[in-house]
Amino acid sequence: MSEMGFMLFQHIASGGETVLCAFCMAVFFRPYTAGRKNRMQKNIAVFLAYGMVYLMGEAFSVSGWLCMVIVILLLMAGGRWLCMERKQVFLYGILFFCTRDMGRLITESLYYLFNGKIVQGLDNENMIYRNVAAGYSAFMVLRIILLLAMLLFLSKKLEKGPPELHTKELCYLCLTPVVGILFENIIFRLLFTVKENVVFSLYGQYPAFIGLVPLIAALFYAGMVVTVASWQEMVGLQEEKKKYFVEQQQLAAIRERIGEVEQFYDGIRRMKHEMKNHLTNIKGLAGSGSYEEMEQYIARMDESMDAFEMSVRTGNAVTDVIVNDKQKAAERMGIRFRSDFVYPASDRYNAYDIAIIVNNLLQNALEACGRMTSGERYISLSGSRKNRFFLISVKNSFEGEVVFDKSTNLPVSTKAPDVPGGPAPLHGIGLSNVRREAAKYLGNVDIKVRKNEFSVTVLLQERSKFETER
Repeated sequence: MSEMGFMLFQHIASGGETVLCAFCMAVFFRPYTAGRKNRMQKNIAVFLAYGMVYLMGEAFSVSGWLCMVIVILLLMAGGRWLCMERKQVFLYGILFFCTRDMGRLITESLYYLFNGKIVQGLDNENMIYRNVAAGYSAFMVLRIILLLAMLLFLSKKLEKGPPELHTKELCYLCLTPVVGILFENIIFRLLFTVKENVVFSLYGQYPAFIGLVPLIAALFYAGMVVTVASWQEMVGLQEEKKKYFVEQQQLAAIRERIGEVEQFYDGIRRMKHEMKNHLTNIKGLAGSGSYEEMEQYIARMDESMDAFEMSVRTGNAVTDVIVNDKQKAAERMGIRFRSDFVYPASDRYNAYDIAIIVNNLLQNALEACGRMTSGERYISLSGSRKNRFFLISVKNSFEGEVVFDKSTNLPVSTKAPDVPGGPAPLHGIGLSNVRREAAKYLGNVDIKVRKNEFSVTVLLQERSKFETER
């Protein structure tokens, strides 16, 4: 290979590495661009943002620092279209560039050792160029493979990350990768320096750096992963706390409504006790021929009785309250409501556990139907027992697209979506609480989406007597 051919190879190889790094960035960002719509276009946009900026940077001798900043700013500007929050785009951009730079430092030391051996003893210039080109190609492939592996490992730690970041969290997460990027830039500036037309090599002058630099790079990457993992743990604890708080609020609301129902039942008992007096008054009015007053008296009694009427009977006072409340809410919203729910005749189920499941499922259904702008709106509830199993099912109409979280297999919570055309606004915390309650009964939650119908089926098993008492 001639010198001119080697120079041409260097330009092609540099461009090829830029294209491969752009592909790696698109792969890294792929899981976080929400929604199925335009996903391919979003991946291509990330690829082009990196590829075009760095290729133009090489053509016009723009520093890598400036190219990195431009890429991140471009992606942040398109954050809404990518369905990502700007702070999230900034964080993932910084994590990607730090991972890329640490992988480059790790392989650079190996390449220095290998490159010295493949040209050792050669005095033919063409052979030297050819061997160097072959070695560079091999290590470029190795660098990309290592980058993909490091990004894949890091992305697994980011799966549970919330779409919204606080500024303090962003600073905490970016501290290690930013320092890592600064370290990589310093080392690469020192790798080869020219002084008085003499080239000095950092590794040649200080051989210990051959092992020390990749070790520090690996530690930077490990520190970044540990930081992300600790943040994930903190996020998980916050989510658990939020779910527990929501569950306690629901229990308090149910208990309050049960107190109201007990007052209703006291009223019914008083009405029964006073029924003899009512009958005596009616007989007196009939005997005196005051039929018009008698009709008015009976009408007032009917109105009093209507106040204690529950149209849906489930077989349990707690679920009676929940189902009747949701039915009345559906009627006010013009939603067709059908119930075929029968509470299981077994003392192995806790009424409050069942109530939390039914309440969350029906509340989600009401929210989904309430956001519909066209089409038939309906909710269907069923509950039946077979042997030791109890099956609860809720089906409802909805509009939009449902996106499932890969880590939980539950719909992404978008109660107040900021992105036009985003997924359907289903309440993720409510379904998490349903799954939590089902787990108490060794049960599971099955979610299905067919056209414009969203259905959730909860399967419960009777708990043992010991578990029930505990």
